[in-house]
Amino acid sequence: MSELSTVRRLAERLAREAGAIQRERYETQLVVRTKSAAIDLVTEVDHACEERIVSALHRERPRDAILAEEGGGEDRQGAEWRWVIDPLDGTMNYAHGYPRFCVSIGVQRAGEPIVGVVYDPLLDELFAATRGQGATRNGQAIRVSEERELGRALLATGFAYDVHRSREDNLDYFATFVKRARGLRRDGSAALDLCYVAAGRFDGFWELKLHPWDVAAGNLIVEEAGGRTSDLSGAAPSGDGSETLASNGHLHEAMIALFRR
Repeated sequence: MSELSTVRRLAERLAREAGAIQRERYETQLVVRTKSAAIDLVTEVDHACEERIVSALHRERPRDAILAEEGGGEDRQGAEWRWVIDPLDGTMNYAHGYPRFCVSIGVQRAGEPIVGVVYDPLLDELFAATRGQGATRNGQAIRVSEERELGRALLATGFAYDVHRSREDNLDYFATFVKRARGLRRDGSAALDLCYVAAGRFDGFWELKLHPWDVAAGNLIVEEAGGRTSDLSGAAPSGDGSETLASNGHLHEAMIALFRR
């Protein structure tokens, strides 16, 4: 087995293990704390999931760099392999018992996204992709939608943690698209939103002020499912999540045109 195959199998296994923790603790008594804002939450489940993933990587891939949302990894400069981990994407949902959350693990090799895995433990759906090998859901190939008309599109978006205090709050874009698309959803998990674009459930998604761990897996899954990712101007995504646009490709230019307005 190639090292790349080994890495993907490990990412899938660790995503499922972290997902099992989320499923076991779902709708139980949680200790909920805030981070950067009153709506930026963290629970002991976030930390338990991250610890499960990071400790396994330290044992099995000790030379790899790790960027994890809750700070448990070591992001080594110069490492060939880098793991970018959101141990529980959708913590607000999880803390409120809203069934929309996941584990997201992206892997880069020499700076290039090469493996992406996102696991929804409640629906038991594992989305995965390897660069150049397509995208799957539970082992079956997935493709983006064929929708070409924005007026028939179902889109998704989200709002940053500083929405209460920042003027760059996405509300102007939200108002623009809600008037033009067939439907618009805001479900609180960027990683799953991206996977839903890849699977053809959504036709497009955008968000501002995300982080690398929000998009490291999902962007690759969209691209390998035949979709397109960029910043809001259409330029290649930076990878930091500051501006994220993903679509089936057919709607990309129409969405960019509305951002420019």
